[in-house]
Amino acid sequence: MNTAGYLRRIGLPDLLHASVSADGLRALHVAHIEKVAYETLNIWLGRPTTVDPLESAERIIGGRGGYCFHLNGAFSALAMALGYDMTRHVGGVQTRDREPAVTANHLVLTVRGLPSADNPGGEWLVDLGLGDGLHEPLPLVAGTYRQGPFQYVLRPSEVAPGGWRLDNDPSGSFLGMDFAPEAADMSAFEEMHRHLTTSPESAFVRTAVVQRRDASGVDSMRGLVLSRIGAGAHSLTLDTARDYYAALADVFHLPLDDVDAQEKDKLWDRLYDAHEAWLAGGSA
Repeated sequence: MNTAGYLRRIGLPDLLHASVSADGLRALHVAHIEKVAYETLNIWLGRPTTVDPLESAERIIGGRGGYCFHLNGAFSALAMALGYDMTRHVGGVQTRDREPAVTANHLVLTVRGLPSADNPGGEWLVDLGLGDGLHEPLPLVAGTYRQGPFQYVLRPSEVAPGGWRLDNDPSGSFLGMDFAPEAADMSAFEEMHRHLTTSPESAFVRTAVVQRRDASGVDSMRGLVLSRIGAGAHSLTLDTARDYYAALADVFHLPLDDVDAQEKDKLWDRLYDAHEAWLAGGSA
C-alpha cells in the first residue's frame, strides 16, 4: 500500500503520521470525495478491473477513480493503513425501479472508536461510493442529517436485521441504501462486480457515468449530458470530444492521462453512438 502516494493524491500528505481521530476521518473523506471521481469509464474503455483494494488504490494514485467497490475498497485500505478501525459490509443500493434489498451491489464502510462531541459512541458510516451521496461521514446514529443542499435519513434497516438504512435526498439518483451488520470480505462482491461490468443488463454497461460531490452539490455526467445539482444547477449536452474531455479534466479532475489518443477516439465514438441511440428512443 503506497500510503504516502495515496495521501498526496488527495492533497493530505501531512496526515501520514497523524493520530487517528474523528476530525482526521472527516478530512480524509471530504478530500477523497472531492478529488477522486466516481466513474465507470474503464467499462467503456474495455479495461477489466477487480475488487482488490490495492489494485484500486494504485489506479486512484495514478489519477483515476472507480465505482463503489473500487472507491470504498481503496479508501478502506488507506484508512486501515493509517490505523483506523474500519469494517467492510455488504450493502444494497435501491434504485427507483427496485425494492430495498441487500444485494451486494454496494460495499459499505463503518469506523468505530472515534468519539466526538456530536457522536459520543464513536461509530461512523463512511461511504465514498454513492456517487451523489455523502460528502462526509455520518454518525452511526439514527437521525436526519443535512450536508450542503442535501438531507439524509439514517435509520434501522427493515430488510437487514441489525443493519442500517440510509435514505437519500429526494433529488438524488437513488432512493436509499441498506447494509448488513456483519463484517464482509471483498470476495463477497466478486460475482456482482462481474455482473455490473459485463452484463448487458447493467446500468454501468448501458450508460457511462461520472460524478463528483462537493460541499455545495454534485456534478454528474451521464453519457454526454453534464448536469449540476445544488448550487449553480444546470444541464447541457457536450457534443464534441474536445468539450467532453475538457469537462472530465476541469469538472471531475479526471484528465485520463492513462488513455492514449486512439483510445479516446474509440471511447468518444461509443459514447456518441449511445447518445444518438438514447435520443432516438433506444437503449443507451
